[in-house]
Amino acid sequence: MALLSMACGSMAMNASWSQARKPFRIYANTWYVGSEGLSAILITSPQGHILIDGTLTRNAPMIEANIRALGFHLHDIRVILNSHAHHDHAGAIAALARDSGARVVASVEGARELEAGGNDPGDPLYGDVPRYPAVAHVETVRDGGVVRVGPLAVAVHDTPGHTPGNASFTWRSCEGSRCRAMAYVGSLTAIGRSGYRFSAHPQVVASFRHSFRTVAALPCDILLTPHPDAIDFMAKVAARDRGVRPDPLVDADACKRLAASAGRAFDAVLAKERAAH
Repeated sequence: MALLSMACGSMAMNASWSQARKPFRIYANTWYVGSEGLSAILITSPQGHILIDGTLTRNAPMIEANIRALGFHLHDIRVILNSHAHHDHAGAIAALARDSGARVVASVEGARELEAGGNDPGDPLYGDVPRYPAVAHVETVRDGGVVRVGPLAVAVHDTPGHTPGNASFTWRSCEGSRCRAMAYVGSLTAIGRSGYRFSAHPQVVASFRHSFRTVAALPCDILLTPHPDAIDFMAKVAARDRGVRPDPLVDADACKRLAASAGRAFDAVLAKERAAH
């Protein structure tokens, strides 16, 4: 069910994607500032902040209001990162960058996709996903590179397949001496436009296999994803807030399980394609 939710995410609009959600602390200096159904993550420091993902174009005012509601200032956002350049995760980035003055940083392929407003013929969903305001002057970071703002250090991991530029991010958040490995994993679902066959694109197949291995090996105490319902994230937050212990968000095997589940789902897609031909 979770992977189906992720798969459907880029194809059909969902009311929860633009449903307002009160912002909240995930852990230490990592905050949720997105909508009910689309993640936007704020990582804060006294020297400036990093924002991951922008959700829908229409959600820019909501994200900005959420950031302010937590007591932070837009102009303190120094960098905006993007997991992948579909409209439901990148649509508001141009407005957020304009309003905050932040630099926009993405993977090499992701930067090209952002600057084209999501118009990428190499995307399996090319032609089936809405365009959005193009982002000007996107900086790039290569696989394994680190984006720094003051004491913040976010590592970038190329996890292509869902889109050519799909990326995942890891960092550490600390409460006193207790630190957690945070992992924001880009979408791992294989969903294409009508008539698209993944088995006809061996490089895309290889990209997915690489991404599953990468995600399985990530440092990962707390897993976050662009679609929170992909991992029942809001239910876990609600359980935590009810006092459930141990903390339902903390799961050192979450990335491994997500990668394994995504791998099985991908194998099923390929098997279905083979059976149809």
